[in-house]
Amino acid sequence: MKILRLILGDQLNLKHSWFNKVDPNITYLMAEMRQETDYVTHHIQKVVAFFQSMREFSEDLKEKGHQVYYFNINDSNNLQALDKIIQWQIDAINANKFEYQCPDEYRLDLQLVGICKGLSITTEAFESEHFYTSRYELKDFFEGKKQLIMESFYRMMRKKHDIMMVNGQPDGGKWNFDQSNRKKWKGDPKIPHERGFKKDVNALVDEIKTSGIKTIGTIAPDSFNWPTSRADSLSVLTYFCKNLLIHFGDYQDALHTDEYYLFHSRLSFAMNSKMVSPKEVIDMVLEHYYDHSDQIHISQVEGFVRQILGWREYMRGIYWKEMPQYKKKNELDNHNKLPEFYWTGETKMNCLQHAIKQSLDTSYAHHIQRLMITGNYALLTQTHPDEVDAWYLGIYMDAIEWVQITNTRGMSQFADGGIVATKPYVSSANYINKMSNYCSDCHYSHTKKTGADACPFNALYWNFLDEKKEHFKNNQRMGMMLNLLNKKDKTEMKELKERAQQIIEYPEKF
Repeated sequence: MKILRLILGDQLNLKHSWFNKVDPNITYLMAEMRQETDYVTHHIQKVVAFFQSMREFSEDLKEKGHQVYYFNINDSNNLQALDKIIQWQIDAINANKFEYQCPDEYRLDLQLVGICKGLSITTEAFESEHFYTSRYELKDFFEGKKQLIMESFYRMMRKKHDIMMVNGQPDGGKWNFDQSNRKKWKGDPKIPHERGFKKDVNALVDEIKTSGIKTIGTIAPDSFNWPTSRADSLSVLTYFCKNLLIHFGDYQDALHTDEYYLFHSRLSFAMNSKMVSPKEVIDMVLEHYYDHSDQIHISQVEGFVRQILGWREYMRGIYWKEMPQYKKKNELDNHNKLPEFYWTGETKMNCLQHAIKQSLDTSYAHHIQRLMITGNYALLTQTHPDEVDAWYLGIYMDAIEWVQITNTRGMSQFADGGIVATKPYVSSANYINKMSNYCSDCHYSHTKKTGADACPFNALYWNFLDEKKEHFKNNQRMGMMLNLLNKKDKTEMKELKERAQQIIEYPEKF
């Protein structure tokens, strides 16, 4: 029997059981497609990262003896759409069976189910063998519960997989060291340079330009800096353990104008493309920690494990529980457009300028930059979540819909009405100043609420609370802020709302 097996661009798992043995009757199909580059406008570095990683993965399979048919983006016989490419390849090898790994994106899952229904040969779907959880495990875990609290899911995962557990209790005596993970970085301890690569991808960039793919952001010549193979990814992981883990937890929420990565691992693209698995990452981190527990505090490690075992698996579970309706949620009824400076970084607000320009230059920003700078501003200006989704999905290298949309529409924009977050993640300038040095050299004053030099976040914050108070009147976690809102001087409130409306209507002036 001749079998055609499809490998998608985020299924680059060399450890998958498919590849345990070489079979001359099996052909693997991989394709760079306009279908995937054009459904949203992606960052140029994101397109390069996926194409380069796919090509290296294909070569790795060939070196192991597997038969691979690979469509480059500009190949004359590349039909650019998944259904057409699959049928073409089935005919080309006279396949009797078509197999694929279950996609992580709802749209691709739906498309592949439809494609299989239209094929005249046998089809079969396989697990991707990547995640700790099955697709609907979270849904089953929360069956009958009113709230989908991440912490309870995380504790279940720790127990189930025996991670950082001692005699049935959490190692270190606490489940969560989040309170220890909120330090402001002030220049010390010194941050080691990231594990970089400086790859020459100029030829690939030229191919992308020739193809006519529209992209955003920039890419420096001869200096592409991301892992694009399993070997690269393991190198980044080892570097993180040896050089960055020791201070990761303390400064995971910190922001600084001189540091893009701080103590972050830079592993999210490697994991989301499946070049390394979350289990491999956690196992290596824990092995290093237990070998160096006299030097590394448990809070550094727990904060990292929580992001992967807890948050990452939780977000995937929410995605499959709530899709497809989740993609249309707009519970706060926000309808404004995203300001033009999200594509240029040209704004006088220092925090937004740094976070956006960093994103445009590197296709990367860590979770607090996304949540409390760019996301915070988008929510405070009451931007339509569709606009925010498209920007986040396009600009970040690690953004694949299953993890992006739940973080953006749920955690960041509260568009799901509280499925993911129990309150909206909004703040005035005070939080930004507390966690960063952004405010120290800004055109605006973070302490002023009104006036031409007052930080826009302050007026926007109080205006947002006032505009949305009906939405939050029964939200206990918003009670204190709504009480403060009700006590606001009417004259001051009028000034705040007028300034907020100016910012929302004329963002280019700020």
